[in-house]
Amino acid sequence: MGVCAWAASSELERAYHDAEWGRPQADDRVLFEFLLLEGAQAGLSWRTVLEKRDGYRQHFLGFDPQRVAALGTEAIETMLTDPGVIRHRGKLESAVGNARVFLDLQARYGSFASFLWQFVDGRPVQNQRRAMAELPAETPQSQRLSKELKRLGMRFVGPTICYAYMQAVGLVNDHLIDCPCHAECRAEGERFSL
Repeated sequence: MGVCAWAASSELERAYHDAEWGRPQADDRVLFEFLLLEGAQAGLSWRTVLEKRDGYRQHFLGFDPQRVAALGTEAIETMLTDPGVIRHRGKLESAVGNARVFLDLQARYGSFASFLWQFVDGRPVQNQRRAMAELPAETPQSQRLSKELKRLGMRFVGPTICYAYMQAVGLVNDHLIDCPCHAECRAEGERFSL
């Protein structure tokens, strides 16, 4: 299967691209996982995050937002000694704070998915990009999402991170149109409902 150019440099990236990236998600645990991972990626390559994903899964307790929201200073200090995660205090501490906001949004909207998908009117945006150079770093939707998440108290959720998040969890289909995953994600998007 051909892949978008960003995913062609390693088997890890290719597998992620083919099986996960751009697939519309309504599962709050998956949405929480990618919210934390995208925040961790800030300033680094996505490959670095993928290589450390298992470490994050372990320290963030299977990406259970309730358990992550309860983590304290001792857990952060332990993570800062583990090369299996990105050892950046601000990013690790923000994950705990972001989990608390995530839980508040779940309670308010019935699910985080219900909150998130409103930024694209509940349907995946189906882009028709032909080249990687056409991919924007951010969009008006990602700017609105970022502004709202920041207003609510989340950190490491700038508009570029939010756009990468929206791509990852399928709010937008940014597979290039000659990538086989473009048609697959389009079909999944047509069947998608909350």
